[in-house]
Amino acid sequence: MDKILTKGEYLEVLLRSTKTIFSTKDVALLWNENDNKIVTDRLKKYVKAEKLVRPYRGLYAKDKNYDRFELATRIYTPSYISFETVLTREGVNFQYYGNIFVASYVNREISIGEPAFIKTLADKQKITFVRMKDYVLSNTVGIEHKDGYAIATRERAFLDRVYVSKDYHFDNLSNLNWDKVFEILPIYHNKRLEKKIKEYFKSYQDTQINK
Repeated sequence: MDKILTKGEYLEVLLRSTKTIFSTKDVALLWNENDNKIVTDRLKKYVKAEKLVRPYRGLYAKDKNYDRFELATRIYTPSYISFETVLTREGVNFQYYGNIFVASYVNREISIGEPAFIKTLADKQKITFVRMKDYVLSNTVGIEHKDGYAIATRERAFLDRVYVSKDYHFDNLSNLNWDKVFEILPIYHNKRLEKKIKEYFKSYQDTQINK
């Protein structure tokens, strides 16, 4: 029989969780509560009392130090961190982007942040969602699962970017594992992409010869 929580335990259950972001569905499961209105009303009270924050509609966080990657991938699901966010971190691109880039089933750009702690533009986080075909989005090859979110490897992020962009300049193709690139490539079922990747590979080989 499931344990019935006492009044003081509802918040404690959330604070003890390894998650930093919760949907109302997550909370309902943690609280063993079937009535969505009860869950929503209680969460609203916690936000009003500043015991929780709500960085985006329908999503709640323990405090303003929530994991932004976790939040970005919870707004539209399924989704995973990819594109420039990964390419810059992995040294394939050198230009810094403040946006978080997410592979999803929609094309959209939104800004997130709890109004109570947005004091400067730096406190506001932009998230760019890039639409992918369903069969690509659901394929987990080249996707790593971290605590609370999924993120592309550098090779998957590289392929994702070429898949959605006709022409794109990459700063450092030598940081890619080309065996992995060609291993992941078939999941896209795209002849244009295959041709373009071969061109990038040849360009990479030419720079290696000329070194």
